[in-house]
Amino acid sequence: MGKIPLTIKGSEKLRAELHELKSVRRPQIIAAIAEARAHGDLSENAEYAAAKERQSFIEGRIAEIESKLSNAQVIDPATLDADGRCVFGATIELEDQTTGDSVTYQIVGDDEADIKAGKISISSPIARALIGKSEGDIADVQAPSGVRSFEIIEVKYV
Repeated sequence: MGKIPLTIKGSEKLRAELHELKSVRRPQIIAAIAEARAHGDLSENAEYAAAKERQSFIEGRIAEIESKLSNAQVIDPATLDADGRCVFGATIELEDQTTGDSVTYQIVGDDEADIKAGKISISSPIARALIGKSEGDIADVQAPSGVRSFEIIEVKYV
């Protein structure tokens, strides 16, 4: 598995989720399994089956997060010096060439992407179109409705 790019905030968020899963949710599910086991016949015990399924999900998520963190390449956008080019971690102000609308996005890792918060995944079509471009350049993005053009107004590293 290759390196997974993460911002510092994304790394902290994953570590917080891992801590929550290990210190709170895992003990809760162990207690729920013990309680369900105490009810007797396990073959017809729906509570036991549901608790085991939740335990499986939690353990799988713990393994997934640990794997991502061990393969993470944590990048601090504030320390980047990319000479005004669009790179991972950059915050980019764009203007839609058709509508004139202005939007601001930060390019982040897949786990951090949240379009409502203005964070787009490095693997999204718009981020792929922006990477390597500079202020004043036009980025053509293949969208479901067709090709859309955006002018890069400003690139910040915050």
